Amino acid sequence: MKAVSLLSGGLDSATTLAIAISMGYEVYPITFRYGQRHSREIESAMKISEYYGRELKIIDVSLDRIGGSALTSGYDVPERSDVSDIGEGIPVTYVPARNTIFLAIALSYAEAIGAEKIFIGVNAIDYSGYPDCRPEYIEEFNRLSRLATKVGVEGRPIEIVAPLINMTKAQIIKKGKELNVPYHLTWSCYRGGKKACGRCDSCLLRLKGFMEAGEVDPLDYETYPEFYLRYLEGKR
Repeated sequence: MKAVSLLSGGLDSATTLAIAISMGYEVYPITFRYGQRHSREIESAMKISEYYGRELKIIDVSLDRIGGSALTSGYDVPERSDVSDIGEGIPVTYVPARNTIFLAIALSYAEAIGAEKIFIGVNAIDYSGYPDCRPEYIEEFNRLSRLATKVGVEGRPIEIVAPLINMTKAQIIKKGKELNVPYHLTWSCYRGGKKACGRCDSCLLRLKGFMEAGEVDPLDYETYPEFYLRYLEGKR
């Protein structure tokens, strides 16, 4: 059984890849160089693929030429000190229709290689409010898969699977620890420094997840939010 797995290099996509492998699929990871601010997530995706002995397919999609996001253009990445207001509205880090573009390419790739599933690590619980991370979005894309592909018309549709969709970040991390996901190789920060910033939404959600899972994030950070510092103090 073949499956394509979208691998951004982040915590969620790495866990999703591990889940797909644990289910017995011959997994083909795919990632995208889409004009993002930095190359750290691509580097992480390559390291994770190597860790699992998989060959990573890298696709170039120049979304930076379209703009509209702090992840691909000159907008500033928002900084926060806490997670309390994350998810209130769609943030400027949303990349217009990114998952739709990525899934469309993954669907083409899956059909070309005869894969049955596409795994994607979207999550609608501890997330930044992106519209293309919701269960109803995945449902509609599965409908598209049935309608818009040869295998779908023939009654063998490729299924988009989102195993993390209703899990908290802590639950995701616990599952990943069970599967020995190499979280030290992952990268979640919206910035591409030598260390994760500890101030963007993605860093805060990640640190909150490790805290609530009772684990310590193996990455180094430029700064830590107060809630995580208090947690680390309690671990000593």
